[in-house]
Amino acid sequence: MSQSELSAKEKTLFGQSTNPSNIEPLKLTMDSKLKFRCHPGVSCFTACCGNIKIILTPYDILMLTRRLEMVPHEFLHTYTMPTYLEKTDMPGVMIKMREEDNKCPFVTPEGCTVYSDRPTACRYYPVGMADFREGGSKDADGNEVTAEEDKFFFLVREDHCKGHEEDKEWTVGEWRADQGVDQRDEMNKKWLRLIMRRKSYGHQANLSEQAKRMFFMASTDLPHFRRFIFESSFLDTYTLDEKIIEKIKEDDVELMLFSFDYLANTLFGAEIPDMQMKEDKIKEKVVQIKERQDEAVLSAVRDYEEMKKERAKK
Repeated sequence: MSQSELSAKEKTLFGQSTNPSNIEPLKLTMDSKLKFRCHPGVSCFTACCGNIKIILTPYDILMLTRRLEMVPHEFLHTYTMPTYLEKTDMPGVMIKMREEDNKCPFVTPEGCTVYSDRPTACRYYPVGMADFREGGSKDADGNEVTAEEDKFFFLVREDHCKGHEEDKEWTVGEWRADQGVDQRDEMNKKWLRLIMRRKSYGHQANLSEQAKRMFFMASTDLPHFRRFIFESSFLDTYTLDEKIIEKIKEDDVELMLFSFDYLANTLFGAEIPDMQMKEDKIKEKVVQIKERQDEAVLSAVRDYEEMKKERAKK
């Protein structure tokens, strides 16, 4: 990683600056008004496209690989670098800035070359969103809470940005609709909830290396995940509705959404009605767990006996 990348001003998943001085201390709603416009005529045009951390969601990767007609692993190798998501141990990717000017590889003096398929983080700016539902909330009976997220919006105002001096007025809702944020939010929702759920567990719990690899593969490489579904023992292990099977065979968006449910189930034990482990596989798992527990007990006994022998020698 270059020094310029190390010193880049980090931003969160959807464009919120880590420097609170850039955030106006005011909660906004969908009906709140703001003045903002970005176009080639403003003196700071494309200044916000450099020296920044742009994390990519699975839907961002899907749209960009389609736009560039690249397979995911080629896209990841060429345009991204690894990162961790929201200060957790969940692996993801961010846009790799150009070495010569520390700007996004898709930006030119004339603007963004992938504008209609630009990442979610780019669409949010300068309106950020806070979501206090950490994911994985349960009621008194242990059931998953599905209540509407506790959201509000805020404005990011950086010194270099002259877009705030333009006379175009919007509501937050109008801005989001114009930037295509609503669709991105819907596509990203379950994936982001996985990250927030992991974040809520804190540092006392760690994902296994296998879980990290699965999360990364499902989040970044849909063709690879599809092979996992159809060319491994997955369908021998889980019962899936035939309609779902047909959808995820051909439709990448459906496959992506299915991957979020699969990850919620395998990483956090969430109940997915349309994906159930077969009864014989459950019994096999129980046997495997018991064998591992028995081996752990035997190992502890062996360690204890060895310790007694060492003490007797001393």
